Order: sequence, then C-alpha cells, then structure tokens
Amino acid sequence: MDLFEHQAKELFAEYGVPVPTGKVAHTPQEARAIAEELFAAGSQKVVIKAQVKTGGRGKAGGVKLADDADEAQALAEQILGMDIKGHTVHKVLVEAGSAIAQEFYFSFLLDRANRSFLSICSAEGGMDIEEVAATKPEAVAKVPISALTGVDRAKAREIAQAGKLPEQALDGAAELIERLWAVFTDEDATLVEVNPMILTTDGRVMALDGKVTLDDNADFRQPDHAALADEKTTDPLEARAKEKGLNYVKLDGTVGVIGNGAGLVMSTLDVVAYAGEEFGGQKPANFLDIGGGASAEVMANGLEIVLSDPSVKSVFVNVFGGITACDAVANGIVTAYKLLAERGESVDRPLVVRLDGNNAELGRKILDDAGLPGVERVDTMDEAAKRAAQLAAAGA
Repeated sequence: MDLFEHQAKELFAEYGVPVPTGKVAHTPQEARAIAEELFAAGSQKVVIKAQVKTGGRGKAGGVKLADDADEAQALAEQILGMDIKGHTVHKVLVEAGSAIAQEFYFSFLLDRANRSFLSICSAEGGMDIEEVAATKPEAVAKVPISALTGVDRAKAREIAQAGKLPEQALDGAAELIERLWAVFTDEDATLVEVNPMILTTDGRVMALDGKVTLDDNADFRQPDHAALADEKTTDPLEARAKEKGLNYVKLDGTVGVIGNGAGLVMSTLDVVAYAGEEFGGQKPANFLDIGGGASAEVMANGLEIVLSDPSVKSVFVNVFGGITACDAVANGIVTAYKLLAERGESVDRPLVVRLDGNNAELGRKILDDAGLPGVERVDTMDEAAKRAAQLAAAGA
C-alpha cells in the first residue's frame, strides 16, 4: 500500500524524523485557515501540495508557494480537483515553507534481486534519481544493509558519507537515516524515500517530502495500517476480494485469470497477453491467485469476483496440482457452480480450464463428467490461453 505524502510524514514524525509543520485541507477555505495559522506562527511562505499517489506533481502544477492566506486559498482552489497522471486531487497539504540550503536524496528499499535491503543516498536530490543514476552514477551511493545488523548511528553516518553529503549535514542526516530505518523495519515497509532531504539555512536536516510503501502481506501484524487505506482510490473489486481473503489485482483486459500460485498466475498473464495478440489484442483482466488450497468456497469467491468485472468476456482457470490435487480443484469448480447458482450469481461467460500435475487425469474426468455449461477443458497452457483469448474476442 502506497501512502500519501502527508501520511508518510505523519509516520515519520512519530519516529522523531524532522518534517515541516503542516495540515491537510479538503477545501480552499480549510487551506486558508491552515495558512493563517502557519503565518501567525512565523512562516514567511506556505506551500500548497497536491496529495496524489504519483510523481511529477511539481511539473503538473500541483505544488505552489503562497505569500499570504488569500493566495493560499486561491492556489488550493486551483489544485483541488486537478488531474495529475490520471489521479484526481481530493486534498492538499498546506505546509510551512522551508529555507533550503541544499537538497539530497535518500531511501531504504527491499532489494528483491539480492534478497536483501538497500539504502540509496545522493547529494543530488530534488530531481529524478533515476536520471541522476543514469547520467552521473558516481553521484549515487548504493549501500547494502544486513537484516541481522540493521542500521545504527555509525552505519547511518557511513551511508551519508558514501552519498557525499557535506560535512555540515552529516550529523543531522545520520540521525534522520537511523530513524528512517526504524520506520522501515517497524512498519514493515518495502520502500521509505525522502526526496528531497534538505539542509536548511540554519543547519537542520529535514524530510521535505516523503514516500512510503507498506507491505500488505504484513497486515496481520500491523492492525493500525487499515486506517491508512484510501477508499477513494481503491478499486471496489479489489476491496471486495480483500474482504474474501483473495489476492486479486484488477487489470484492463478482457480475459479473467484464476490460478494457484503467484508464479503460475504471473506466467499466465504473459501467455494470455501473447495469445491475445492474434485476436485483436485481448489482454488479461486481472491477477487472481487462489493459493494452494483451492477449496470450493475459495473457487466460488474467485469466480464471483472475476465475473463481477463487466469487461471480462471469458475466464481462464489455470491450475497445477501439487499439495492440492487436480481432482480436488475440479470438484471445487463443480461445487463453485452450485454455490454461485444458489447466490444468484450463475456463470454466464465461457470458462477455459487447464489442469496439470497431481491427479490431473482424474480432475479432467470429473470436469468432463460434470458437463458444466460454458466450460471447456484444454490440456496445455498455451492452447488454453489461446482459446480463452479467442472466446473473449468473440464476446467483445
């Protein structure tokens, strides 16, 4: 789950990371009131910042400076409702302006390729770090982090030095980095990014911006994270799937995909997209991993969610029997049809099923004998994907 900037900064503040003073406004009038408070407290300027979960806000006109409360209200009125890369601005962060001497970049992230953690630090912040890394790789320090030893003050200072931060910023940066590591680990984050991390004219180091991605797989031990979810940007089908304990992501295609195991489902998406090129560019409509225990209820819930998407014209069920044998999956599909019919959610689109692995022959026989309407059984993954794409094209 990606957090809004204001949520990231609120989290940072809980861990003692210095951030500018600010509040969230949902209307221009609220923005004016917050700006008046900040000016009364001594701010020379305030910043109005669009709160959207995407980059490029500044270039899109979503970050503006105001010299007084009237201007803050006018700018908030301009920014609220703005579309930034497909994201509508529903709220703005009104924040005290900062006297910036220098801007830096810092992040902790999960390094999946090396199965470790990584810190990235650069004295050249405030811009696209990918561009800096491509044009001036020597300016970006990448320091691996051991999960066993983590980051203490000494390690944090080592990271700041590797990023070539100036001497006057090292102590403040080391303290900030150490606290960001606590955010990263305690909150089960996969990314904690500050761009820019700034050195102010009076010598303080602060997080001027914040980006945090939390690991949804850790929700069971992070009950407070539920309050951070943004209902306005959550797809309703994804929300329903989550309530049913399903690992579902909506995509923009026409072929519904159900599989057991994330790796198999990812491969299925690729195969469907490739096969769909022959039939007018049909694409997968979703990612849905029903996991290893594909019970009848889980299968029924999965089919219900996938078929709730009106863009789905066919469904491809791709199962490799392992711990859960193919006969159990086949029985699950048969029972799922009955359960859906009882719920008034009868299956009204074609279903292509490929079963392989443990007890595949028995599973195929169960499906053949059941004679479920609209179900076609195809033995190979490539041919099943092709047939599903063909059926989707015919139903489009």
